[in-house]
Amino acid sequence: MDNDATLLLDLDGVSVHRVELLEDGGRRVHLTTADSSARACPACGVFATRSKGRALTRPRDLPYGERGMEFFWHKRRWWCGEPACPRKSFTESLPQIPAGARITERLRAAAGRRVRDAGSTVIQAARDLHLSWSTVMAAFTVQAREVTGAPLPEVRVLGIDETRRGRTKWEQDAETGKWRLVRDRWHTGFVDALGAGGLLGQVEGRTTADVLAWLSTTELTWRKNITHVAIDMSATYRAAIRTGLPDAIVVVDHFHIVQLANKMLSTVRRRTTAELRGRRGRATDPE
Repeated sequence: MDNDATLLLDLDGVSVHRVELLEDGGRRVHLTTADSSARACPACGVFATRSKGRALTRPRDLPYGERGMEFFWHKRRWWCGEPACPRKSFTESLPQIPAGARITERLRAAAGRRVRDAGSTVIQAARDLHLSWSTVMAAFTVQAREVTGAPLPEVRVLGIDETRRGRTKWEQDAETGKWRLVRDRWHTGFVDALGAGGLLGQVEGRTTADVLAWLSTTELTWRKNITHVAIDMSATYRAAIRTGLPDAIVVVDHFHIVQLANKMLSTVRRRTTAELRGRRGRATDPE
């Protein structure tokens, strides 16, 4: 039963000793250490041979079933046998359950992936996994580094556009009395407009310097592969492209062209109505 239960649990480094059925229908799983490397001193790496006693921890893991399970890990305290080691004693720890951890590493990773890959919000993932907002946010930050640290895919058509995010924040310098921008409400996004690369990056601000700052973080060979850049009719973005991607062809996306044409059509309609009828055109006016 222990072997089958251990395989079903699939938590590296521990084995299932026994399982209790609680009055509320939940299950309490008693774990013992199965990995001998847990006896290695975290300070010097020497394997301990003399036990100091036992310790009990209750790490939380991924939810199982409707009732869930609680873990009791029965582990040992050890004396470090290395005389030069500053750490005299320690408790067993594993990669999946580090010392002092209240949750397993696979639960932490699953929380981060829910936000990164499944499109869940931080607060929803925290509710589903019964974790705090700060824990899920920290886990998402770690998981996001795998994406942000990965090399950019090859892009032929780069899309650049602005998006509004939050509110502008200003702070006054105590010495000079001048106000400076701390947080810009506008962000600039860079996307793979033709391929499947999706969002490539996002920076705060929408100035020429902001665009060039992001382009400077990419490799020269990657920038040379870009043949076209799609933007709205922004002189700022155009100036940044002429400097950072001088060989790329600038194109205006059709949405902004149609939007500008509709605005001009409405302007001409209102002006003509005022000249011919001597009145303003209204939304309910068929003309």
